[in-house]
Amino acid sequence: MTALDQIKETTNFIQDQWAIESVDFGIILGTGLGGLVKEIKIEKELSYEDIPHFPISTVEGHSGRLLLGELSGKKVIAMQGRFHYYEGYTMQQVVFPVRVMKLLGIKGLLISNASGGVNPMFKIGDIMVVNDHINLFPSNPLIGPNIDELGPRFPDMSKTYDKDMRDIAFEVAKENDMMLQTGVYVGLSGPTLETPSEYYYIRKIGGDAVGMSTVPEVIAARHMSLPCFALSVITDLGVEGKIVKVTHEDVQKVAEEVEPKLSIIFKGVLARL
Repeated sequence: MTALDQIKETTNFIQDQWAIESVDFGIILGTGLGGLVKEIKIEKELSYEDIPHFPISTVEGHSGRLLLGELSGKKVIAMQGRFHYYEGYTMQQVVFPVRVMKLLGIKGLLISNASGGVNPMFKIGDIMVVNDHINLFPSNPLIGPNIDELGPRFPDMSKTYDKDMRDIAFEVAKENDMMLQTGVYVGLSGPTLETPSEYYYIRKIGGDAVGMSTVPEVIAARHMSLPCFALSVITDLGVEGKIVKVTHEDVQKVAEEVEPKLSIIFKGVLARL
């Protein structure tokens, strides 16, 4: 079975279960950021383990459910928990759900993640609107035979994160007396957190935040011409003099505290699209 056959088989399975007539956007919720689910009027759901060819979430803070519902008047498919390269999955497995959501009909992708801030102007608890990324993963989800039915061999990445959605996010933040940061997200494989020298390097090459997700999914989405919008919650700092020992529990705690603000932005952006 080819990669495209697997994608289509999974798409057909979900369609048979849900009988989707139309869908507007896909949403991927990162570590500790699953609270947005409470805002979704859920109509249908599936556990990842029940979906053919789907990986299984192994990380604490990732519930492992695919949801169909309504948010801010838009029909959405939401991933409550994502997959990471460091879990041992291939890049193709990491982005598999994005490709399935595209075939199910989504017209754009919204993503959240927890990340470490390397911009000295950032503080813990800030929300950063991603305006670009740097891929430092050791691989790329498009390596291998190109699936021409999904997109071109060499997709353009000059306008990776949709400007209209970014502008709307700042309008929503202003109306709700919230401050947003903006910057470049750097994607690394993990699962180790970065050393002080690695944080320094990431800042020197133009990064503002660093994490272990998002970049593969966005590459796959842009390959399929899906507009992308991403928010990073700054859960720890990789700035000289502010670097402290951090655990996954610490990251989850900060993400969960900031999640209500992130939900306001996501709901506001969706409402105006």
